[in-house]
Amino acid sequence: MLDVQPLNIKKSMELYSEANELIPGGVLGARKPTDFIFGEYPIFLEYGKGCRLIDVDGNEFIDFMCGYGPIILGYREEEVDDAVIRQIKEKGFCFTLTQPYQNALAKKIREHVPSAEMCIFLKTGSDATTASIRIARAHTNRIKIMRCGYHGWHDWCVEMKGGIPKKLYEDVFEFHYNDLDSLERLMEQHGHETAAIIMTPFGHHLHQKMQEPKAGFLEGVRSLADKYGAVLIFDEVRTCFRLRMGGAQELYGVKPDLTVLGKGMANGYAISVVAGKKEIMMAAKDRLFISSTFFPNSDGYIAALKTIEILERDKVIDTLWERGGRFLNKVRKVISKYKVNAELSGVAPMFFITFEDKDPEIRRGKRNEFYTQLIRRGFFFAPHHHAYICYRHADNDLDKAVNAIEESLKCVEKKYGSKSDNYR
Repeated sequence: MLDVQPLNIKKSMELYSEANELIPGGVLGARKPTDFIFGEYPIFLEYGKGCRLIDVDGNEFIDFMCGYGPIILGYREEEVDDAVIRQIKEKGFCFTLTQPYQNALAKKIREHVPSAEMCIFLKTGSDATTASIRIARAHTNRIKIMRCGYHGWHDWCVEMKGGIPKKLYEDVFEFHYNDLDSLERLMEQHGHETAAIIMTPFGHHLHQKMQEPKAGFLEGVRSLADKYGAVLIFDEVRTCFRLRMGGAQELYGVKPDLTVLGKGMANGYAISVVAGKKEIMMAAKDRLFISSTFFPNSDGYIAALKTIEILERDKVIDTLWERGGRFLNKVRKVISKYKVNAELSGVAPMFFITFEDKDPEIRRGKRNEFYTQLIRRGFFFAPHHHAYICYRHADNDLDKAVNAIEESLKCVEKKYGSKSDNYR
């Protein structure tokens, strides 16, 4: 049935109206309504369980955003939450000094992540990418940075430059994923002044289809870093403990000097890590300053230790690949039936459905129609960001999503089929 009515999001809209009087823009960052489809998506959620979300108006969704990635198991995972609650009730989690769980977690990370000899614990991905750059600069006594991918909201890397003096990012240069020549040209010009090359080893740029590395690409980046004495940093905030326990570096067999971790390792609790070679990490001992009141809080350590235990015990990542692989095969077959220039990219644990057209207005129209139809049918995807599969996505949840994707593609074809170009 193609006709599906818009959701009732009356309470969400009322809360948003109120929020605009309290918070600039009502909601900030990647959660603002304009990053979805205004008037179609809820703006405020009430609760979640497993792979499902309920918004403040009572609408229920099978969720494929997983909190933008940290939910690797599922919402309100009892084993993880119970471990954290016990810690809070029986021992506490915020003190002047550090509790011993940092050592236990560092050992566990060292077991799994090939590049991890030492660790520094922080709270967010942006904290950790920025710390990795500071460490690389202190270690090399160089300033310039080569970057590829999204690395957070801090001054040196954020795409929106409002409020940031140019001098804070003028030594940062961007190269393109799977384009080794673009990096080689930059290194020929700046290589002997380059402190670090930082990149996402799996290509997941915002708003764009996902890319696996071409043969030789990551190896070529490694070779250029070695040639010029730069620190190679893999930003594995999204990929470690999701593509493999050891991240994309384990999957693709290329080891960086430093690795940034976060998101899936603690199933939603705030923690991030810089891990890497001892000789480089030791710059943080007495050549620079990294500190926060909340970095040593043990709730994140406890959540990460329990989450990693479950990932190991239940072979969660194998399940994501197997279950997600079956799902993506079905989605690929569905997409091939409709002449709307839809494209599926990514791998089983994280994927994206995008649209192509020579006319950007038609491309945006197809995308918005597709994701509008999905949210109306009770499936939470984002138009501008790739999707994730978590452990609590059962096969029947994924089969329901396949059906919803097909119905949504039918709507796109009905509305735009005659307007589509011959992109394919």
